[in-house]
Amino acid sequence: MDWLQALILGIVQGLTEFLPVSSSGHLEIAKALFGVDPKASFFFTIAVHGATVLSTLVVFRKEIINLLNGLFKFRKNDETTYTLKLLLSMVPVMITGLLLKKPIEALFNENIFFVGLMLLATSIILAIAHFIKKRERDITFKDALIIGLAQAISVIPGISRSGSTIATGLIIGNKKDEIAKFSFLMVLIPVIGANFLEIVSGDAANNPIGFGVILIGFLAAFISGYLACKWMISLVRRSKLIWFAVYCALIGGLSIFIG
Repeated sequence: MDWLQALILGIVQGLTEFLPVSSSGHLEIAKALFGVDPKASFFFTIAVHGATVLSTLVVFRKEIINLLNGLFKFRKNDETTYTLKLLLSMVPVMITGLLLKKPIEALFNENIFFVGLMLLATSIILAIAHFIKKRERDITFKDALIIGLAQAISVIPGISRSGSTIATGLIIGNKKDEIAKFSFLMVLIPVIGANFLEIVSGDAANNPIGFGVILIGFLAAFISGYLACKWMISLVRRSKLIWFAVYCALIGGLSIFIG
């Protein structure tokens, strides 16, 4: 992988992490088009995911500080309740990551036909979320677990994480503003944990891609991710997800055709 490929892949990751079009699916398609070895680039994928986590921290820095302030008061309040809901939502994807790490990694194998099918699945759930009658209620603990299950399923390349979690929240009746923020905050600890496990496992040391190339991809993912995150919040408020359903259907159909 050269610096130009890293730049393009970083931008693809940053934009598609927050837009409901599947960052992992688009990365797999882009790597296949560039002829990038999925095994050799696995750490690069982890690194650019880490960059989008950092952009999330920047966008939601005030909300995160408020949550931490409330949490460290060590008493029951709105902040501790919200934090517990976030932690509950992370349980399914953590279990999936720990128990199914190898099968999940095996899915990142340039199977563009499979990615196309999953993009069509993402399109369907986005369309359902658009047309279903909205009820606009607060996120409950049960809702947090259901949304967490949607996030666990989205480890499959082609299933959009933000798309599946936001659409699931809308389908079960959560407020648009709340589900967008909740969706982006709930991914922080799982992705940070994935990065940490890669580092302590020693896989980072065996990475064949140079540090400079990874840094370019990281910075590209951070900047594009920051912009996409703020844009996505606005799009959810204005109920514009149907256009992403159309996009995923088109890209999914094209992927199936070329796969």
